[in-house]
Amino acid sequence: MKVLVVYGSKRGGTAGLAGMIGGAFQRAGWTAEVRNAEASDPISDADIVVIGGALYMNRWHRAARGFARRHRGGLRSVPVWLFSSGPLDDTARQGSLAAVPQVQSIAADLDARGHMTFGGRLEADARGLLARSMAKQRSGDWRDATHVAEWVHQILHDFIPVEIVLPAARTAPAAAEVAAEVAIPPQRGRSRTVAEA
Repeated sequence: MKVLVVYGSKRGGTAGLAGMIGGAFQRAGWTAEVRNAEASDPISDADIVVIGGALYMNRWHRAARGFARRHRGGLRSVPVWLFSSGPLDDTARQGSLAAVPQVQSIAADLDARGHMTFGGRLEADARGLLARSMAKQRSGDWRDATHVAEWVHQILHDFIPVEIVLPAARTAPAAAEVAAEVAIPPQRGRSRTVAEA
């Protein structure tokens, strides 16, 4: 089985999450391809596609949106899950944060099976006026490998449901089989089987 994990990332945090997701699938025995959403490669032979984008001002990364738009036809014929990264605190780990409206719209268009928001990462030396300002108060890494592994486990459970195997129906053995298997204890030095009784 193969998963394609595609990401749109500006500062590398979402790319790192995509790598964690691919690694979790590999530990479950899958082949994982992790690629930037800006790549023009086709979806190819993936059994599942996971698309992720960093959140900036409640908007999903442009490359992730573009990938979903460019590959819409192919994505509608394969199971798709979406993820977002961005909260610079532990709110993503505390519970399931709803997807932002833009991601909800993409999920509906692709008939995505699920979405997860993960904590983000912002380096203390982030570039750009807004990022630098945010980094003064909120720099850090809130990506959680355990949270990622739990989500991948849930995807695998949803994609390949646990098969319940019931024991085979038992039939009553034929009288000859019972006679051959059951022996009456010997009496007066003579051994008798059920058939002789």
